[in-house]
Order: sequence, then C-alpha cells, then structure tokens
Amino acid sequence: VQLVESGGGSVQAGGSLRLSCAVSGFIGTARDGWTIGWFRQAPGKEREGVSCLNTKDGSTYYADSVKGRFTISRDNANNMIYLQMNSVKPEDTAVYFCAADHEADSSFYLTMGGYGMDYWGKGTQVTVSS
Repeated sequence: VQLVESGGGSVQAGGSLRLSCAVSGFIGTARDGWTIGWFRQAPGKEREGVSCLNTKDGSTYYADSVKGRFTISRDNANNMIYLQMNSVKPEDTAVYFCAADHEADSSFYLTMGGYGMDYWGKGTQVTVSS
C-alpha cells in the first residue's frame, strides 16, 4: 500500500482547502474493515489525529478542534481519500499526513495520533495566515 498526499498550500484564515490522498493497493472494503485517516503535525508539537474513517461501516471520527469544519471522504472508484477543510484557522497550520491500517479501530487511532498505523504518506504542508 502506498499513499501520496497533495493539495496542501497557503490559505488565509476563513478559507478552504481540499487535501487529496492517492492510494495504491488494497485498503479495505465494507467486509474487511480498515482505518484510513488524516493526521497532522505542527512544528514542535506531537502528531495528532484530525479525522478517521472506518471502511467497514463508513463511520467517521473527528478531532474536537476540526468538528464542523473538516470532512473526510473516500472515492472508491478512483482510490482517493479526501479531507475538505473549511473555515480554516491559523492553528490548522501543520504538515498533514494520510495513513491507513488494516485494523478497524478508527476512534483509537484518531485518539492516539495514528501511532501504530502501518501505512503513511510523506505529508503535505498546510499554512494558514491570519
């Protein structure tokens, strides 16, 4: 499984950005549940979970800091994962990573900042200016 993020960049506070993650390889179906998710790391801070999705039942999970502003989605036909970011804030500035794992405990991985997940992209920088 290989993951490649794109779509990062600079945006003003209050604006929107959509991150994309191109997936090569199998990352689960409704029967074989996987966790796919977005995580971020700001300079000098620990990596934190932003949003995760369970491929078995489609459940989604969000960090409190992004609820109501960010949306995770998956395009099965094109093997893409997206993170729509609306009403961005300067504190959203970070490197954003896409990750996947064959374990379906998505809420756990969100809480743990993705530690233990098997597959990671290299990240894409998001910078929000005030």
